[in-house]
Amino acid sequence: MSTSPVPAADTETAAQRHGRLRLSRGITATWWYTVSAVVFLEFMIVVVWTGALVEAGRDAATVATVGLSGLVWWLSTFLLLHDYRQRTEQSPLARWPRALAPLLVAACFGLLAGLVSGLWLMGVLPLIQALVLLNWPAGVRGRAVIAATALLAALWFVDSRATMPPDASSTWWLLGFFSVTLPGMTVLSLWWWDVLMTVDRARASESRLAATQERLRVATDVHDLQGHHLQVIALQLELAERLMPNDPDAALTQLRAARQSVDEARQGTRDLALRFRSVPLTVEIENAADLLRAAGTSVQVTVHADADRAPASVLGPVIRETTTNALRHGGGRWARLSLTRDADAWRYEIENDAADASPSADGAGLEGIGRRVEDGGGSVEIRRRPQEFAVAVAVPVSPEESR
Repeated sequence: MSTSPVPAADTETAAQRHGRLRLSRGITATWWYTVSAVVFLEFMIVVVWTGALVEAGRDAATVATVGLSGLVWWLSTFLLLHDYRQRTEQSPLARWPRALAPLLVAACFGLLAGLVSGLWLMGVLPLIQALVLLNWPAGVRGRAVIAATALLAALWFVDSRATMPPDASSTWWLLGFFSVTLPGMTVLSLWWWDVLMTVDRARASESRLAATQERLRVATDVHDLQGHHLQVIALQLELAERLMPNDPDAALTQLRAARQSVDEARQGTRDLALRFRSVPLTVEIENAADLLRAAGTSVQVTVHADADRAPASVLGPVIRETTTNALRHGGGRWARLSLTRDADAWRYEIENDAADASPSADGAGLEGIGRRVEDGGGSVEIRRRPQEFAVAVAVPVSPEESR
C-alpha cells in the first residue's frame, strides 16, 4: 500500500463503506463453507441413525419416525446458524425468542428418537447440538463441548452394552462415532469462522485507525500553520496600536505587514489543502489495485512511466469512481487497470468481469464520469460484453506536454 497520506485515508474509507454493504467474497465463501460443513455433518447423523436402525431390524415406523423428525430438526438448525453469522462478542447468548423454536424442536426430536429407538445417545445429542450453535462467551464453548463429548461417550457406552446387536455392523459403530464427535467437529468449524471474523474486524479497526491518524496529522499541520500566522498577526497589530499615537507611518507599515501575513496564511491554507487533495495518479492506481485485491480480485496493472504528468483533476476522480463500480457490480474474479499515453492523449481503462451481462440500473456514476471527462475535453467509451465490462477514458495531452 502507498504511504501517501490522503490516498490511504480515501482508500480505507472506501473499503469501510463497501465492507458495510457486503463482506469480502473470501469471507462470504468461508461462511458458506462453514455452514455446508455443519449441515452436512448433521444430515449425515440423521442418515446414519436411520441406516443403523434399519440394519438393527427395527420396524418401519421407528425408522420413519427417526428419519422424518430428524429432517425437521436438521432444518431447524438453519435458524441458529443464521443468527450465529450475525454474532458479536457483545451479542447475547441467543436471540430470544427466535432461538426457542429450534431448541424446542431439538428437545422434542431427542425425546421422540430416544423413546422409539431406546438409545440414550439419540435422546441427548439433538439438544446438545442445538446448544453449541448458540453464542457462548469465549472459553465457555470449548469447556462445554469437552463435557458434552464426555457425556455422549458415556451414553454410547451404556447404549452399546444395553442395546447393541451382537452382530453389530459398521453402520452401528458409525452411529456412535459420528454422534459422539458431532459437537466437537461443529465447534471446530465455528471456531475457524470466529477466527476469520476476528481478523476481519481487526483489519477494519486498523483502517479506521489509519484514517483517524491521518486526520489528526492534517489537523496538526493546519493548527501549526494557522497558529504561527495568527501569532505573528497579533504581534503586528499590537505593535501598530502602540505606534499609532506617535508614529502613524510606522503603524501603517505594521498594518500592511499584518495584511500581508493574512494573505500568507490564506495562501498557506490553500497550499496545504491542495497538497492533500492532489494525489499522483500512480498512487491513485496503486490504491485502486490494493482495494480490489483486498476484495479478493486478481488485478493486473499497466502504468506509463510519466503517468504523474497526466491531468489528475480529471482522471483521479474517474479512477476512484470506476474502482467503486467494479467493487459494487463486478464479478470479483479479475480486473485490469491501465494508464497509458499516445501522441495526443492520456488513456485510462479499467476492465473487469461482470456479475451479469445486463447493465446496472444505477447509471449515475457513469454519467458523472462522462460529464467530468467532457469538461476536460476528453471522451468516454463504455463496453459491455458477456461476462465483461470496461470503461475507457481518453483525455488530451496538455499543450505544455505537447511541446
